[in-house]
Amino acid sequence: MLSCPRCQAAIEPTTIHCPRCHLALKAHGHPGMPLYRSEGETALCATCVYDADDTCNFPQRPHAETCTLYRSINAVEDLALPPPSFGNQLSFWLRNHRGLVALGGLLLLSLALVLVR
Repeated sequence: MLSCPRCQAAIEPTTIHCPRCHLALKAHGHPGMPLYRSEGETALCATCVYDADDTCNFPQRPHAETCTLYRSINAVEDLALPPPSFGNQLSFWLRNHRGLVALGGLLLLSLALVLVR
């Protein structure tokens, strides 16, 4: 048995809403999708892996108090994952900055055309 984070009522692990205070306990009404909540005044983003490596695209970032994809930095540090390689970092940057890459390509093409003529 678990307890509701708001009213501390006893609830089953698959309960979607608290029967007493009606707090949403599972994301999108799905019993298999956990909904992580911040404790106190701090946002989840302060201790989330996706915020730390700048891969989070959640609209409430960096002030999210609830999240479905939260992963604690401490849990990842326990896994001792190797840092991403330079090639992975470069491809990630290129994917996230396609506009800048396209603009740079157009500028280089324009410069090449001016120098040829």
